[in-house]
Amino acid sequence: MNLSEIAAAHPDKDAVVLADGSARVSFADLDLRSTRLADFFAAQGLSRGDHIAIVMENRPEFLEVAWAAQRCGLMYTPVNWHLTAAEAEYVVDDCGARILISGVGAGELAAKIRARVSRVEIAIAVGGPIEGHVDYESIVDNPPASTPPHEPIEGYYFFYSSGTTGRPKGIEPTHDFPPFGTGLPLDAMMPAYGVSSSTVYLCPAPLYHAAPLGWSLAMQRQGATVVLMPSFDARECLSAIETHGVTHAQFVPTMFVRMLKLDPEVRSAFDVSSLRLVVHAGAPCPVPVKQQMIEWFGPVLFEYYSGSEGNGMTAITSSEWLDHPGSVGRAVYGTVHILDDAGDELPTGEIGTVFFSGTREFRYLNDPAKTEDARNARGWQTIGDLGHLDADGYLYLSDRRSDLILSGGVNIYPQEIESALVIHPAVADVAVIGVPDDEMGERVHAVIELAEGVDAGDAITDELVAHCRIHLAGFKQPRSIAFVDEVPRTPSGKLLRRRLREALPAVR
Repeated sequence: MNLSEIAAAHPDKDAVVLADGSARVSFADLDLRSTRLADFFAAQGLSRGDHIAIVMENRPEFLEVAWAAQRCGLMYTPVNWHLTAAEAEYVVDDCGARILISGVGAGELAAKIRARVSRVEIAIAVGGPIEGHVDYESIVDNPPASTPPHEPIEGYYFFYSSGTTGRPKGIEPTHDFPPFGTGLPLDAMMPAYGVSSSTVYLCPAPLYHAAPLGWSLAMQRQGATVVLMPSFDARECLSAIETHGVTHAQFVPTMFVRMLKLDPEVRSAFDVSSLRLVVHAGAPCPVPVKQQMIEWFGPVLFEYYSGSEGNGMTAITSSEWLDHPGSVGRAVYGTVHILDDAGDELPTGEIGTVFFSGTREFRYLNDPAKTEDARNARGWQTIGDLGHLDADGYLYLSDRRSDLILSGGVNIYPQEIESALVIHPAVADVAVIGVPDDEMGERVHAVIELAEGVDAGDAITDELVAHCRIHLAGFKQPRSIAFVDEVPRTPSGKLLRRRLREALPAVR
C-alpha cells in the first residue's frame, strides 16, 4: 500500500512512537517529512539506483529517512554505528553513498566518516549538530523551491553483513524499481502473520539490521504502529508490551535469556497477554530457553531462519517446535540440502553445510571471490552454516563452519556447549571458542559473563565444571573457563567470536 494512502486514511495515528513515549510521529507527518526529504534528494541530483548511507541510533527519524529513500528509488545502507571508524568508513565508501545521514548519538563516528570518505557529497545531522553536517530539520521544514518533485518509485535497502567473522560484505539486492506503492517481498507476507492497521509492533533491536528495519517498514505499510526501543532492556521491554498493548514483536535469543533472568516477581508484574505473534531469529535458541518462553508468552512464538542474503528460508510455529524441539523449521523458500565437504548430499541426521536450491542468486558487492565461495557447481547457495535434517525435513543448526572446534580429530559445536551453560543461574551470557592445544590441536574454552551478584573465583568455576559434567559429554566439556565483564555481541545479539579469538594470547 502507498504510504500517502495510509496517511490519508489514518492521518493522526502513530506511525512510530518511542517506547517511553518521549517522541512520536503520525502517519501524516511521516508521509510529509519523507516526501520533503525525497524531494531534497532529487534536488541534489540523486535518482533511481543512487545510494545513501544512514548512521543513526534508534529514533523516529531513521524511519523517515528510510521512507524517503524508499519512495524515490534510492538504495540505502544502514551502517552499524558500533563498528570501528575504519569499518564504518569502508562500508560507506564501498556502497558508494553520495549522501550520509547521521544521528547525533553516533556523531563522533559520523564526523570521522564525513572527513575521510571523499565521495560523500552532503552529510546531514539528525537530533543535534555534528561536525561537517547540515541540519536535518532545516531540510524537512523547508522543502526545495521550484525544483521537480522526486520520481515515485520503490527504492531498496542495501544491507551489509554484520562482520562477525571479518570485514562486512555488501549484499546486492535484486530490484527493478517498480512504482512506489508496489511494495517489497516482505510486505506481501504481513497479512499471513495477522498484521493489519490494528497491529502494534515492538522493535527492540537496532534498525541498522535487516530484520528490524525490514519488518518495521513492512508493518507501517499495513498501517500498523511501530513501538521503537532506543536500546534493549529486559524490564523496559516488558513495560513497553504492557503500556502500548503490543501485539507483534521480534527478538533474538539473547533477549529471551535476559528477560528470563529477571526476578520472577518482576516478570509477573507485567501483562503480556496482548501478544499475538512473537517472532525470533538471528541465532539458534537454546531448547530450555524457548521452552520457558512458550510457557510464559504462550504458543505465539514463530521462528525463522534466513540470512540477509535471502538465499533461502525455513520457518516453524510453536506447536511444530514442541514436536521438533531445537529445530528452526522446514523450508518455506527454496529447498534445503545438507552437503559434505565433497559436495555430496548427506543422509538424514548427519551434520554438514546447509545449502538452498531454487532461490534467487545473491552477490556480494565488489567481492566476486566471496560470491563464488557461497555457491557450488549446481548453483546451490550457502552462508556457511552447519546443520542436519530430521526424517520430517526439519532443519537443526549446529554452528557456523568458521566457529567449529576440531579437537583430537573430533568436531565440536560451540553452540551446544553455550546452550548448556547459559541455563545455569549464575551465567548471564557465554561464548565458547577453540584455543590452540599442543596435543589436541584445539581445546574448548568458555568465556562467561556472570549474573549480577555472582563473584568470579574457584567456587563458581567448580560449580560450572560440575554443571557441564551433567549436561555435556566429556569431550565437549570446557577445558578452561575465563570470566569477563561482558561477552562481546552486536546490539542485535550476534556473538563476536572474532574479538575473543583476537584476545587469544590472554586466555591460553
